[in-house]
Amino acid sequence: MRALVLALGLLVTGMAAAHPLAPILLELRETAPGVADIEWRSSAQRGDRTVTPVWPPGCTVRGFDQVSTADPTVRLRRGSLHCPPPGLVGRTLQVDGLDRARINVVLRWVPAGGVAVTQLLDVARPQATVPAAGTPMPVFARYLGLGVSHLLLGLDHVLFVLGLVLLVRQPGVLLATITAFTLGHSITLCLAALGRIQVNSGLTEFVIAVSLLVLALEVARRDTAAPPRLFSRRPYLMALGFGLFHGLGFASVLGDIGLPQDALLPALLAFNLGIELGQLALVLPLWALMALWRQRRLPPFAGAARALPVHLMGGLAVYWCLERATVLW
Repeated sequence: MRALVLALGLLVTGMAAAHPLAPILLELRETAPGVADIEWRSSAQRGDRTVTPVWPPGCTVRGFDQVSTADPTVRLRRGSLHCPPPGLVGRTLQVDGLDRARINVVLRWVPAGGVAVTQLLDVARPQATVPAAGTPMPVFARYLGLGVSHLLLGLDHVLFVLGLVLLVRQPGVLLATITAFTLGHSITLCLAALGRIQVNSGLTEFVIAVSLLVLALEVARRDTAAPPRLFSRRPYLMALGFGLFHGLGFASVLGDIGLPQDALLPALLAFNLGIELGQLALVLPLWALMALWRQRRLPPFAGAARALPVHLMGGLAVYWCLERATVLW
């Protein structure tokens, strides 16, 4: 059992290192016909230098050099893209190296005088066609999908939600705990998205890793003879407090994606609602599975089933704490 936990831990740790909190942002902002400013924003703590944009044939790039930023956790490159007539619309942009780096890229196209369009590039779809202004999908549907996908693709957020389900067994307390977590991350997500508070992405990612470690320790103590501590007796307090930092993590990604100024509140509401739908997609099936298990309708793998998620959660949390702490100093 210990060997299995160690092997799976090493496997998932490698996957976790390749799936960081936030994707790379590639923004193209049109400044003149056939000309766009380029911004390439990524995390300084991850090895994504193998990920490179491939510009449309016939277009030339000027600059695209790394520039200094006030945030040491951010790596930023800027330049300009010049395309002959008919310009950028209808041309194809591609990003190479996504299969090796195992990371996503948010492509944001801001046409002059038009509506910004955001697309997600991944291993399955590493390229996109620059759309004409005024052709994006409805704002609410687009940001709803982005919220769901970010929750489900964020392994640290997923493990925290699942850890809460493992920790709390009473339905009423679990409902209060999940609600407290929702309230916490909704508050900071909205405040940060509206510019009321500033997000330090390095510190935020570190505290999220700490929250996962604390939760893993609480789950590990759940079935021991040790007296329950405050977070086990009042799990909604832990969920509320750490939810504030998870909300800052969501806001960091939303800041990279950008919010349409002409539909700010609908986009923010849809993104937050998408996160809640992602949480429900995790909590409800797991809770039903655990309820069946407790009624002995499934094979009684109690010891292994408790040890495996706790060890994986704790091992990943320690790994993330060490990795993300390197950016803070």
